[in-house]
Amino acid sequence: MNFFKKLFGKSPKEAGVSARGMIVFHHTAEVIAAESLLKEAGMEVQVKGPPPSLRTGCDMVIEFPLISELEALRILNDAKIAPIQVVTVEDVLLEPVSLFHVKDFGDYLMVRAANMKITVSKQNQEIVNISGGGCPDVPYLAEAMVGKSLLSAPEPRTLGKTLCGYALQLAYKEIIRQCHG
Repeated sequence: MNFFKKLFGKSPKEAGVSARGMIVFHHTAEVIAAESLLKEAGMEVQVKGPPPSLRTGCDMVIEFPLISELEALRILNDAKIAPIQVVTVEDVLLEPVSLFHVKDFGDYLMVRAANMKITVSKQNQEIVNISGGGCPDVPYLAEAMVGKSLLSAPEPRTLGKTLCGYALQLAYKEIIRQCHG
């Protein structure tokens, strides 16, 4: 954004343009691969839920700094990942949706990412529940993590390879952020 202001003397908002874009994909696996590649390249990207007008069956889009569009598309092209489209976030109708929902139950804190939920005891940060999704690895993930402390439990990404495992990894990282700042 600072680059834009230096170049045009105004912030993107002041100039009436968006500073962010969304990359839309056919499949969740493409989103996961693209996120890893773009982050490895040092790009500031976030996985979010698509606005209703852009839903394609894939529950996620990648939000990125629009000024990096050419670089992002080159990286994806080199990896043979073809997005459906790149969209400028121009107005509220195209705002991506946060994947996270945090619920404080007093003694417990729950974070939901997409359809996966992780709940911890606020007193000792023990994982007390993992639920949601419909992938076959959810019971395995729950068995491996429930009853362990948040920081000693295995990360979901080390155990699961499905969309549910990916969503649980996002929820896991967010609940750590919520508990440890």
